[in-house]
Amino acid sequence: MGKRLRKPIKKQLDFSDKIIKILSNSANKEFNYKQIAAKLEKDDTQSRNQIIKDLKLLTVQKKIVETEPGKYLLKTESKEYYQGTIDMTSRKTAYFICEELEDDIFIPTNNLNHALDKDTVKVYIYNRRRGKRPEGEVVEIIERAKTDFVGVIDIQKNFAFVSTANPKMYTDIFIPKDKIGEAEQGDVVLVHIEDWPKRADSPFGKVVKVLGKPGEHDTEIHAILAEYGLPAEFPIEVETFAQKIDTSITEAEIANRRDMRDTLTFTIDPKDAKDFDDALSFKPLENGNYEIGIHIADVSYYLEEGTILDEEAYQRATSVYLVDRVVPMLPEVLSNFACSLRPQEEKYTFSAVFEITDKCQVVNQWFGRTVIFSDQRFAYEEAQYIIETKDDVIPAEISLTGAAYQVAPEIVSATLKLDELAKIFRKKRMNDGAISFDKVEVKFNLDENGEPEGVYFKIAKDANHLIEEFMLLANRRVAEYIGKQKKTFIYRIHDEPNEDKLIAMQTVIAKFGYKLDFRNPGDISKSLNKLMEDVSGKKEQNLIDTLAIRSMSKAKYSTDNIGHYGLAFDYYSHFTSPIRRYPDVMVHRLLQYYLDGGKSADEEVFETKCLHCSTMEGLATNAERDSIKYMQVKYMQDHQDQEFLGVISGVTEWGIYVEIIENKCEGMVRIRDIKEDYYTFDEKQYALVGATSERLLQLGDEIYVTVKNADLVKKQLDFNFIRRSEKH
Repeated sequence: MGKRLRKPIKKQLDFSDKIIKILSNSANKEFNYKQIAAKLEKDDTQSRNQIIKDLKLLTVQKKIVETEPGKYLLKTESKEYYQGTIDMTSRKTAYFICEELEDDIFIPTNNLNHALDKDTVKVYIYNRRRGKRPEGEVVEIIERAKTDFVGVIDIQKNFAFVSTANPKMYTDIFIPKDKIGEAEQGDVVLVHIEDWPKRADSPFGKVVKVLGKPGEHDTEIHAILAEYGLPAEFPIEVETFAQKIDTSITEAEIANRRDMRDTLTFTIDPKDAKDFDDALSFKPLENGNYEIGIHIADVSYYLEEGTILDEEAYQRATSVYLVDRVVPMLPEVLSNFACSLRPQEEKYTFSAVFEITDKCQVVNQWFGRTVIFSDQRFAYEEAQYIIETKDDVIPAEISLTGAAYQVAPEIVSATLKLDELAKIFRKKRMNDGAISFDKVEVKFNLDENGEPEGVYFKIAKDANHLIEEFMLLANRRVAEYIGKQKKTFIYRIHDEPNEDKLIAMQTVIAKFGYKLDFRNPGDISKSLNKLMEDVSGKKEQNLIDTLAIRSMSKAKYSTDNIGHYGLAFDYYSHFTSPIRRYPDVMVHRLLQYYLDGGKSADEEVFETKCLHCSTMEGLATNAERDSIKYMQVKYMQDHQDQEFLGVISGVTEWGIYVEIIENKCEGMVRIRDIKEDYYTFDEKQYALVGATSERLLQLGDEIYVTVKNADLVKKQLDFNFIRRSEKH
């Protein structure tokens, strides 16, 4: 818990921040107290007297200057004023991030003035003497990044406090007695910050929703969603609207489309997938080429602009894939039924159809609305079996149905030819400088109650790459088709890697005997690919994969096309997953609009939508990551007495991070818990050094650990140090 208030402090009149704001908005203009009162729309005597007091106080604090009796001006000669965002540390201090400044500016705790992590703020930067780092002070909170927080409630006699597990949230939230609602002592609750009086230690809030008891499965999953402002269910009016949509396939609508129902078509998806938003069609041509169709669920046909369903889908912007559930962007009637390209069903699709040679040259392309009939649904494992064995009988242990079955010969030959072509496409991409990130995904076997029974790893194989390459082809060609017309479009862009992060990564991977070449962007991609190849299957693979991904810029949506560095494409968009991504819906709409001869759309409108979709994607990714951490902690709770071999994945002054090799769960061994010697942190060696033995504990070392503490609420693991591996 943070500081406790003896009693809530009533709001007092204080116009200091507002005065600073008025003066800063007109930095070179002088104001007297009457002009400021008029700006603040205050004409009562008490307010005017307070304004005079605040002006005198700000003058004493040297934040403003009294240029002549009764006239005030913002003081600019000793400090500068900027707008940017707050990046909190876990130590109650922060850094101010601003594009106009080369370096991030340190903000001590007492200069935060109620700013919270990721808030948009205005800051004064103090120009310190030579040799001293500049510091900032928050003078105005322009926009809160978030006002809803998840935490555990501690109810006192006349009030309550809510404390969050977020290490960057440095304060509890004070809840007045009449705003506790139905919460009971110790509940996990969602609270909304309503106010933060200037002289109060904590913000004032109210309980919006009771999520349940800490540690309970549903409570923690709903808490993850609530923490990122992600909805757990659809409003009833949206569900009702979706249920009333006519999802029938009509002859009238088929007449408006290219009819491809007679072309061999099939889907390849994860075995547990419910929404199949892409299918491939394959037809050998008489000239020796192949007609390959990438058919995507025609979501925009059902999702009409301006409806409450469309507004809900836009606000969500993406489906969220948690370990035990999917929170879909669209209601089930669309995502799992009407739009899902299910086997043996006719479906409306939006397609990219290519004529491709044996050497993967695209000699013709066509984009437009189609109707298809899916002949077969494959799981990745089934398609992989065909690729590896060339066999047309899927054995029972791999089959989706649990029974062996025979695949039609034309589907087998289509699968094998598509795999052959995909490998050519992939090789060409890699030669062009694409980066191969086949990061191992951690997955869980869950029982009927959602409890983890085991951990397994999902590794991309040929069947995954087959689908990936044809989706990339469609995404790239659609983007190129519009991009070359110079019309407003939604691109998926990816900037070059951050050099500072690459240098930091080099320091770490050098401990394992690897090195990067980053003299120019082309060398970086080749060097990273070589690194990915070298670490494949090694104990340090997960750590180095993670570091490599973090060193890259984040991909995002934008109307300003700078290309996609990671894929080595000049043009790239997202066209292939409109069931789960709203940008793909917008891409379909824009593409059809331009196919119909439309003029370039409003770039500013779509750039705003791109920003929203990128933001929501980031929140969804964080929620997905938290749900994996939660399930890892839950899994390790049931293995308290088991010894695990782990690899040291991080070294800090307070301890070492250890990643368990067999399940990728990461936890911390605190320095005080390593009893074999007295250890201190050596920053130069990036290691812990034993005072007596002078032995090192450094990145990549293997040690045995047991679980000391598994905190479901904080999603943290603490380990006991047992012994070093015999290798060390």
